[in-house]
Amino acid sequence: MKNLEQEQAEQKIKSLREKIREHEYNYFVLDDPRISDAEFDQLMQQLIKLESEFPSLVTSDSPTQRVGGEVLDEFEKVEHSTTMLSLDNAFNPADLREFDQRIQKNLTGQTYQYVVEHKIDGLSAVMRYDQGSFQLGATRGNGEIGEDISKNMKTIRSLPLKISDQASFELRGEIYLSKSEFARINKARLANDEATFANPRNAAAGSIRQLDSKIAANRNLSILVYDLISHSEKEFKTHLEVFAYLKNQGFKVNWHQSAENIEQVIKICQQWHEKREELDFEIDGLVIKLNNLADRQKLGATARSPRWAIAYKFPAQQKTTKIKDIEISVGRTGALTPTAVLEPVELAGSTVSRATLHNEDEIERKDIRIGDTALVQKAGDVIPEVVKIIKAERTGKEHQFIMPEHCPVCGSKVIRPEDEAVTRCTNISCPAQRKEGILHFVSRNAMNIDGIGPALVEQLLSNNLIEDYADLYFLKVSHLADLERMGQKSSQNVITAIKDSKDREFFRVLYALGIRHVGIGAARILADNFTSIAELESTSVEKLVEIAEIGPVIAESIVGFFQERHNQDLICRLKQAGIKLARKAEQSDKFLAGYKFVFTGSLENFTRSEVKDLVEKAGGRAVSSVSSQTDFLVSGKNPGSKYKQATELGVEILTEAEFEKLLAKEKTVTKK
Repeated sequence: MKNLEQEQAEQKIKSLREKIREHEYNYFVLDDPRISDAEFDQLMQQLIKLESEFPSLVTSDSPTQRVGGEVLDEFEKVEHSTTMLSLDNAFNPADLREFDQRIQKNLTGQTYQYVVEHKIDGLSAVMRYDQGSFQLGATRGNGEIGEDISKNMKTIRSLPLKISDQASFELRGEIYLSKSEFARINKARLANDEATFANPRNAAAGSIRQLDSKIAANRNLSILVYDLISHSEKEFKTHLEVFAYLKNQGFKVNWHQSAENIEQVIKICQQWHEKREELDFEIDGLVIKLNNLADRQKLGATARSPRWAIAYKFPAQQKTTKIKDIEISVGRTGALTPTAVLEPVELAGSTVSRATLHNEDEIERKDIRIGDTALVQKAGDVIPEVVKIIKAERTGKEHQFIMPEHCPVCGSKVIRPEDEAVTRCTNISCPAQRKEGILHFVSRNAMNIDGIGPALVEQLLSNNLIEDYADLYFLKVSHLADLERMGQKSSQNVITAIKDSKDREFFRVLYALGIRHVGIGAARILADNFTSIAELESTSVEKLVEIAEIGPVIAESIVGFFQERHNQDLICRLKQAGIKLARKAEQSDKFLAGYKFVFTGSLENFTRSEVKDLVEKAGGRAVSSVSSQTDFLVSGKNPGSKYKQATELGVEILTEAEFEKLLAKEKTVTKK
């Protein structure tokens, strides 16, 4: 039993935590402090003293846990429960109207509403709460896997570590550094003879990825929440309802405004372009989303972005500089891309010395010449580009650029197909193509082979040790040991990494092949629809375009890839090397393939993430809202509105016990 002293301490600690959380909310979320800094510090010191005297009463969501202190060796990897997709971009009102026309087409006859939000120039983060307490924070990473930054996120005062709703949920937000805090940090760094940060985003990124959380704590980061991904108890119909809930729970939510039509959206975008400087944080545009969550579910997403949202980007920062030269690079698909070599210029917080010229038509259309003075722009992370030429600055010494007739790398004759704007090297053995293809193959999202970078690939090719990526699997330690900057240990590590990659997931192998237009998202979709490379090789364009997310361009590229003799030989040698060219055996038993599940109410034996994993491992899909396409609703205790929707739509309703029988194959699965 607890003694009287500990019981009193527990009550005092609880009271202090509640007071401190309230004052943190007033100060960091509402910007409306009710007590002085000294009074706040006094409350915090009382709590620290009590927790030090009664360490068994310290909890992970206590306000004292915000100060940081533990130094990590590295960040642990975190797999996202839902892929963090990118947004398509709009750069002008015409782009926004086109987006609206696509919405109209897919929601024929329906009325709909938009929500407009600030597009904060920061870092996206995922947050998970369990029973109302902050449990985990992670970076976006590659959209599939991020890094665990929980300790650093706890130092963000505007992020509540404990809320009143005793639920489990996942949400997303944007970590940022205010302009005033950025100025303070840079002033201090100058005083200490340290290099200053280029812009607030870089400073925020550098702060949140500190292995020492005390450094992050001293940087005064902020976060604005913009989306709720899942909730164990509540159902929401609209995005505005989500914002109201999050705000009520003490989160600092992103600024937002509703709009009844796209013209109102355009007006809001134009207004914020004019007054963005009034904010104490950087925004590089606005995000436009459908308000109705069921409409979002209906529209779905492509392999890389949702169909129900778009990012409106403000006009980019621009400056003038000289074009010193134009160089040609050759990509892994043989595309010859012209790049302008510039006199270095500071732009959008970084030094720009190169800008893409896209293709020959772009050079001709803009009448770009070597020696010209050009207006160059850079928007966020977008590659710098030449906007236009300042022809009034011409001296007569400028000269035109002529696209080469032969590949600058291998000397082969280049061609430009009639229906394309891109000139290509047709030599599939071109060293540049081979190098880029190999680098793509070993990259993190593909086969993820550590230790193989541009320098090593260059050496392997120049020493005739490999001709393509399939040859990597036939290398030996003796082949590598004598190469520059390679020794016995480094060589062994590379060979081990190559060997370990033989068991990569099927979708990563598909992506690694380098099929034109097939990104990581499309590769996942293909892996869900085909059991092996052999099955994919024998398919047709017509069958591929039946898959919702695969269009005719991707389909034709896939079929064309497998028809080429060189690629057939590559596949054959990968098979000889022992690469898994099919789904793993345990993945082949997809007895729930094609079935969609929705869960409602409280489940006794499973968490939401557990049931989602179980369904997906069996080939099914766990979705958030009920529709006519839903096959099963699994109902726990106190089901929400989804139960009524399922009943009205005739969706089969399972109890938790029936769901367990289904997973154990004790219950027959039949398609509607």
